[in-house]
Amino acid sequence: MSSKQLIDVIIPAYNEEESIGRVINDIPKDLVRDIIVCENNCTDSTAQVALAAGAIVVSQPIKGYGNACLKGMEYIANNPIKPDIVVFLDGDYSDHPEQMPDLVRPIIEDDLDFVIASRAMGNLEKGAMMPQQVFGNWLATTLIKLFYKVTFTDLGPFRAIKYGKLLEIEMEDKTFGWTVEMQVKAAKHRFKFVEIPAIYRKRIGVSKVSGTVKGTILAGHKILWTIFKLL
Repeated sequence: MSSKQLIDVIIPAYNEEESIGRVINDIPKDLVRDIIVCENNCTDSTAQVALAAGAIVVSQPIKGYGNACLKGMEYIANNPIKPDIVVFLDGDYSDHPEQMPDLVRPIIEDDLDFVIASRAMGNLEKGAMMPQQVFGNWLATTLIKLFYKVTFTDLGPFRAIKYGKLLEIEMEDKTFGWTVEMQVKAAKHRFKFVEIPAIYRKRIGVSKVSGTVKGTILAGHKILWTIFKLL
């Protein structure tokens, strides 16, 4: 797929030194302009590995998934030449970055606003998602359908959105509610969207969210709170 549109990639990362290089290396370089790794108060060599792999590294010392993503958006905002599309991708190597052409194609060819790589629709490696993640995604997407009349199947982190639409929804969440905030606001703004099947594998390292009881409870609470507060 050839694209004349500018595409930037934002990767929030907290202590992902073992995986971040693989993520960056697997991104189709002919498709994207900048790969922006937002190191989120890392205590390992994530930043150095990302730089060596060819990424731009920005630092966000205040912890939080949303904080890291917002720092990446700040970097883009300061670039005089704005992208047409922004792709969000985690740094743990659970998604397949080589799927990026499929992710952005509906925006480029069909003029959609927003695309999510859905793990619920795709091919999951055994053990790639914990039971609490599967249930949490089902509950959140069911509530979005009930209250916002829009059907999603997943809150997957691998997603692409038109840059203008990203600015329009004025993202604010600083922690675990980032992905669901984007989807709820997209629903409220009646964005044209589609989900594509994701190929998803077990992440490298331990999840900071689903890998701990505390992380799971905090993330679940924040996701549900975000769905209701935006009503």
